[in-house]
This record gives sequence, C-alpha cells and structure tokens, in this order.
Amino acid sequence: MADRSTLNDIKRNIEGYVGQKVTLKANKGRKRTMIREGVLENTYPSIFVVKINGEYNSVRRVSYSYSDILTESVEVTISTDNNAIKVVS
Repeated sequence: MADRSTLNDIKRNIEGYVGQKVTLKANKGRKRTMIREGVLENTYPSIFVVKINGEYNSVRRVSYSYSDILTESVEVTISTDNNAIKVVS
C-alpha cells in the first residue's frame, strides 16, 4: 500500500509543470487506452486537472488523482522545449 509521502512526492513533481503541455495515456479498461494531449491546468490536494482542446472548438477538462499515476492507470508525459519527461511514482 502506498504511503502518504509517495503521493505527496508525485503531487510536488506535477505542481512544477502547471501550464505545460502534457500527454495523457489513460487505461480505460478492457484493453482500451486513451491518448490525449492537453495543458496541465491546475493541481489540487487530491487531483490534478488537464485541459484538452477537443473537436469543433470545444474545451474539455479531465481530472485524475495522484493515485492513478501511482497505480499506473494513467501515464503523464510532460513536453518541454526539446524533450519529454515522464512522471513516475
């Protein structure tokens, strides 16, 4: 079982990249995965929010918990200038 310090480490790691472009790879169950690109909009004590620009000029916000990263049901890759940084637990 994950302890609180591990989740806090993941949160601190993500907080530094608010406003950066990210790629989400989420496991949706039954061998389905969703890959989307968006902007890390905000972090909260239990979740983080990513703003995704969708089709037809729509904006969608998705939120995930830090435990989703810990359990590897969501992979977050942060795109910086010339390289990508994968957030790991």
